[in-house]
Amino acid sequence: MSINAGEVYGIAGESGCGKSTLLKVLLGSYEPPLTVVDGSVTYHLDDQTIDAVNLTPEEKRSLRWKDISYIPQGSMHVLNPVRKIRDTFHDFISAHRNVTRKESMKMTSSYLRDLGLPDKVMGSYPHQLSGGMRQRVTIALATILWPKLIFADEPTTALDVIVQRGVIQMLKEVQQREGSTLILITHDIGVHANLADRIAVLYAGKLVEEAPTRTIINEPKHPYTKFLIESLPSLDGREERSSIPGRPPALDHPPSGCRFHERCPLAKDICLTIDPEMISVGPNHRTACHVVAEELSHEPAI
Repeated sequence: MSINAGEVYGIAGESGCGKSTLLKVLLGSYEPPLTVVDGSVTYHLDDQTIDAVNLTPEEKRSLRWKDISYIPQGSMHVLNPVRKIRDTFHDFISAHRNVTRKESMKMTSSYLRDLGLPDKVMGSYPHQLSGGMRQRVTIALATILWPKLIFADEPTTALDVIVQRGVIQMLKEVQQREGSTLILITHDIGVHANLADRIAVLYAGKLVEEAPTRTIINEPKHPYTKFLIESLPSLDGREERSSIPGRPPALDHPPSGCRFHERCPLAKDICLTIDPEMISVGPNHRTACHVVAEELSHEPAI
């Protein structure tokens, strides 16, 4: 994967496909027994080239939140239930900047107001806020120091559709204000369609397709990606939605060959034994599928 500065890069796939594990590696937040056995993760920040896999604890602390930030799945895992929101913000800001409480409160109040959050939020405890409001506060907390790279892990999980829309709009605003790079991880293709510039589709720990969002939605190539798109509900409700047959494989004993072959209606003999390589199928569009590769090989040259 190569992620550009200032873009929103979506990582999609079913639960258990490896999205959150990949996030831990990209973020450099993994611990034993999880280890990187191959490959590398490199950040390019302010003319620095940073090896994210081999950062020391001190280097991680210096980068975290100021340059690289993280929006987790559950807001209650971030917000201290016995401290008011203003105290949580002060603790966070003062840990990274040499500011007085008055300065941190002014900074917090101004930022929350800019993001459309009411003043009463600052004096509230987390349990006094709705799920959607807590998630907005979590996003504000993770981005108040204007990080250059933001990781968001299922930021709209367990929120109803109306609240999701507000959270998505807030993420857009935060990302666009400073031109931050946002890496968005969610199983919800609809969220990706609203936010992402490009989408990478994972299946059973493997990247199977990557393309601009419009291309993924309108011209998916990999059979798994097609199933994901076909499972989206239509506005008129007249089209029958399809589901993906079978179940995802166990990642401790993944199948040989293409990891999707056990569920794929197009699988051929080669799919059972040989892992397909990523190939180019269009402008900025890659996929890993033997069937697609065979179709391309039979197309007449222009």
